[in-house]
Amino acid sequence: MENIIEIDHQITLDQSTKKASLVLAELSGLSQAQIKEAMSKGAVWVQHNKKRQRLRRASKVLVQGDRLELFYNPAILQKEVPQPQLMADEGDYSIWFKPYGLSCQGSRWGDFSSINRQVEAHFLNARPVFLVHRLDNATSGVMVLAHSKKAAREFSDMFAARKVDKRYQAIVAGDLSSLDDWTEVVVPVDGKSASTLLKFAEIDKGHSLIDVRLNTGRKHQIRQHLASLGHAIIGDRLYGQAQEGDINLQLQARRLCFICPRSQKSRDYCIPEHLRLSLSDLLAGNKKGA
Repeated sequence: MENIIEIDHQITLDQSTKKASLVLAELSGLSQAQIKEAMSKGAVWVQHNKKRQRLRRASKVLVQGDRLELFYNPAILQKEVPQPQLMADEGDYSIWFKPYGLSCQGSRWGDFSSINRQVEAHFLNARPVFLVHRLDNATSGVMVLAHSKKAAREFSDMFAARKVDKRYQAIVAGDLSSLDDWTEVVVPVDGKSASTLLKFAEIDKGHSLIDVRLNTGRKHQIRQHLASLGHAIIGDRLYGQAQEGDINLQLQARRLCFICPRSQKSRDYCIPEHLRLSLSDLLAGNKKGA
């Protein structure tokens, strides 16, 4: 396996006549083909004046004084990326199923494993993609993506104003059948007030499927609140007992409901039955949510 390479280089006058891929190949010892792959996956950056952005074109014209950056990590760049699945294309926005392991944003090491880049590059014929809400990398479920700045503003405002009804499900170890009606859990998360509603849905062989609604939106709120009850979500490596290589996190955003900002009609998107969390699948050893 090749070593991790980080380069932060200011372009000289002589280098301004060369392709960016050639400059980085000379600096790193990598081939131009490797550099071009890193570019396509979002691991190369260029800063011109004060504007810094990912560089994807090997033929990009460079100017003396530009800063060229490479963040090359073979383990990241060679990672297999799970594919999102289109549920509905509504023009200015679309609805997707995000599988376990697909992120909602890139890093300096690349953005190819993010849902917005996957959708932009492979699914919607170069339509712009704007992220208006997030799911954790380990959480699967339904997401809305905007395809215009106007739609992005509208949906961002809707999520901020809690005008989007988000429904989750989780599978935990133990019997939570006592939660036969919506029960509020109020436990601070990272020092901030947090409220979650839980309701029992199903039990099988000592595992419970729980319906979840959020009154607040703190990071890892559902995971922390269920762990605080002594019923950490199956597959939770942060707040439970799961280890690397165990079953995927059994937490899923199952449903999104909102008033369409275009038609003003009620919209209700629920992930297909075959993609939902299932006690029978879990107990049979299937990694649902992948």
